[in-house]
Amino acid sequence: MHAELEVMLEQIAAIKAEGKAIVAGLTEDQLNRHPAEGSWSILDCLEHLNVGVTTALPAFDRSIAEGRDRNQTSSGPFSYGWFSRMMVASMEPPPRFRMRAPRLIRVQAGPVRRSVEIVPEFARIRDQLADRVRAADGLDLARVKTISPINRLIRMPIGAYFNFILAHDRRHLWQAGNVRKSLA
Repeated sequence: MHAELEVMLEQIAAIKAEGKAIVAGLTEDQLNRHPAEGSWSILDCLEHLNVGVTTALPAFDRSIAEGRDRNQTSSGPFSYGWFSRMMVASMEPPPRFRMRAPRLIRVQAGPVRRSVEIVPEFARIRDQLADRVRAADGLDLARVKTISPINRLIRMPIGAYFNFILAHDRRHLWQAGNVRKSLA
């Protein structure tokens, strides 16, 4: 497996562990507590991440299939353009600016969420993401394009799009970690 993909798999494992650590030992009330009016609870953050990755999985599947059909293979190294690098950097925590979540992946603050549903789903969806990362092995990660399911005008190399999704996960885990700290 290409070293870049192995790093992504390590990041996915770290994200799963961090998600588990953030919810550990908290009650349902604490997991659903909103630190301020209109802000997200810990479970809101995890649900948003679940919806975001689930929405991206079919786009990864299409990109991988098209890359294989077009024989877009390479052993690297891979480099990404300024737009892709900027998109990934814009998601890394701590956020430099607030963004409103796109409607397709926005969760509504307020409803009581159940950790017995959201937390196992968080791990399961990350396992599905890891499956896509493994499936991309051998592809030219800089040439195979992924079309964003959020905005069809955004097309990024699959390697950069994987990194974007991982940075997005880290951003909202950082947010959820701050909510946890506010509970003390």
